[in-house]
Amino acid sequence: MTNLIKRASAEARAFGRKQGGKQAGKPGRRKLERDDDELANAPRIDAPKKPRFAPVTFSEEGGVRYLHFGTEWVQGGMRLKKPDHIELEYAQQMMAWLLFIETPERIVQLGLGAAALTKFCYRFLKRAKVEAVELNPAVVIAARAMFELPYDDARLTVTERDAWEFVNDRANHGTIGALQIDVYDATARGPVLDSVSFYRACRACLTPEAGVVTINLFGDHPSFVRNMRHLSEAFDHRVIALPEVHDGNRVALAFAGPALDVPFAALETRAKLIEAQLGLPARKWVKGLAESAGVTMKGSFSL
Repeated sequence: MTNLIKRASAEARAFGRKQGGKQAGKPGRRKLERDDDELANAPRIDAPKKPRFAPVTFSEEGGVRYLHFGTEWVQGGMRLKKPDHIELEYAQQMMAWLLFIETPERIVQLGLGAAALTKFCYRFLKRAKVEAVELNPAVVIAARAMFELPYDDARLTVTERDAWEFVNDRANHGTIGALQIDVYDATARGPVLDSVSFYRACRACLTPEAGVVTINLFGDHPSFVRNMRHLSEAFDHRVIALPEVHDGNRVALAFAGPALDVPFAALETRAKLIEAQLGLPARKWVKGLAESAGVTMKGSFSL
């Protein structure tokens, strides 16, 4: 694993640093007693607690900059010479919804990370309004300072908000065509939100005519089985996971809207168009869907 780059903490920029100074002399006993008397009669104020986040750190290797949350686990990456390109294979698979729907009016990412998906959708899917929801303000700062995420405009919005609150906000229900979920903490042992209730709220956010959720899961971990079970319950068993890629990542797709019955030949044709226009390895996704479904490429993808 690569060594972490020592840089100014993005977390410190987000929350501010405590200013250091000379250590004051010890107060006298009489002053302490007087202060104690005054404090005893003072009203008690419960200060709001700030969320505690792991430090945001970075590393570089082979022309790729990586995002970490204070551990060796990679939370995202960017090739320095291709900042709008999706570098990591599992992140490319998060775009597999393109096989099934045209570019929707609204695309949302839950969990910003290194902003690869957000930047790609913003740069290449011009018809869509692109939004990212991220709880940790330090991640937002890092994405803009280190991963070339543009600032908000008429088509791009980055919101500092809890993903749970976002999907349960009725204003978002029925409005999202593609929802991409990558909500991990520093331990990277599975999504931090994975209940049936959470996934049902995600489904409620999808447009009724057709909508797709893609979720980054950790295949080599007990959380994978739990997440697939909860997704299956929330989406009426209309869920499939692509084969595992590097470091154990598995991307699941969950569908809302009419039942699917698409010949693999049609998916192949669509995949070739995606590869030509967007440079994503879409034919690998089609083969992966057939493998996961246990069918041949001569048949249809039904779900």
